Amino acid sequence: MSRFLSDNYKNLVPYVPGEQVNVKVIKLNTNESPFPPSPKVKEVLSEEVIDKLNLYSDPELKELTAAIAKQFDVTPDMVFCGNGSDDVLAFAIMGFCGAGGKLCCPEISYGFYPVYADLFGVELEQIPLADDFSINVEDYIGKNKNIVIANPNAPTGLALSFDDVERIVSSNPDNLVIMDEAYMAFCNESCMELVKKYPNLLVTRTFSKSHSLAGLRVGFGIAQKEIIEDLNKLKFSFNPYNINTLSVKAAAAAIADNEYYDDKISQIVATREKVQLQLRELGFTCTDSKSNFIFAASDRIPASELAAELRKRNILVRYFNKAKIDNYLRITVGSAEDMQTLVSEISAILEERK
Repeated sequence: MSRFLSDNYKNLVPYVPGEQVNVKVIKLNTNESPFPPSPKVKEVLSEEVIDKLNLYSDPELKELTAAIAKQFDVTPDMVFCGNGSDDVLAFAIMGFCGAGGKLCCPEISYGFYPVYADLFGVELEQIPLADDFSINVEDYIGKNKNIVIANPNAPTGLALSFDDVERIVSSNPDNLVIMDEAYMAFCNESCMELVKKYPNLLVTRTFSKSHSLAGLRVGFGIAQKEIIEDLNKLKFSFNPYNINTLSVKAAAAAIADNEYYDDKISQIVATREKVQLQLRELGFTCTDSKSNFIFAASDRIPASELAAELRKRNILVRYFNKAKIDNYLRITVGSAEDMQTLVSEISAILEERK
């Protein structure tokens, strides 16, 4: 740490992303899609587009917001785009909670929420989950604080129903409710329709998981236009060109190719269900994940040891050394072939421990 860093940030604990590697491994630690982007993405990344990279990207992102608006049956002025959904979440927490503002979220959830709260001087309440890792809806009714919930939650994979989300939103009319739907494509309980009814709801999404564009960093939020106007005011005060031209073109093409991505999402869900069943047959406890990952624990081997043993076999999974979940692994749903390799290697590891 240099002597120039502001005292405001000296105790900041940054978010720790999943490990990225350059060697050949089965990579099941960062919730990326096992499939390439739609062929239509490659079609739009033409030489003509590349030749224009000497020009700034469109700060209003008209092409992308129009494509997203069409997909979700909203108007373009209800769409805000960011450099990944992390960007959208950061602007929202900064703008609507502010220095000294209040925010609450589940105690076990996406690790960026407390980081953003610290970064922007927000008073954060982390609400414990139930023993089965579910979110108790009653804990958020009439909370009188801003709320952010990942739905499905990460790393547990459990999801709130549409009706539960509406209860939370409707009972907090004077506070912003952010529903982080990064994994909603694998669940089909989206609350997106509620943005037309409630002016205090912001729903965020990402292209990283379901649309195989993690490397291009595109996310978006949908809310009533007044919320979007506020977010754009913040963006244009910080970085008007927050998404590059290639990302705009790729994401706009991807969001329109429902046939391709619906098929890939169906394959991921089918693989998830199959592997969860296989792990349970091996004695694992698995949550009823509605995401593109599995959250699993075994009483036959500590999660930290299993992660280390799998790493020796060139398989990466995510281990969280955190109270209440330190015996669980978060396992990204990879290709059907890679997941069967995973199950075989776990079976072998357990056999060796007999």
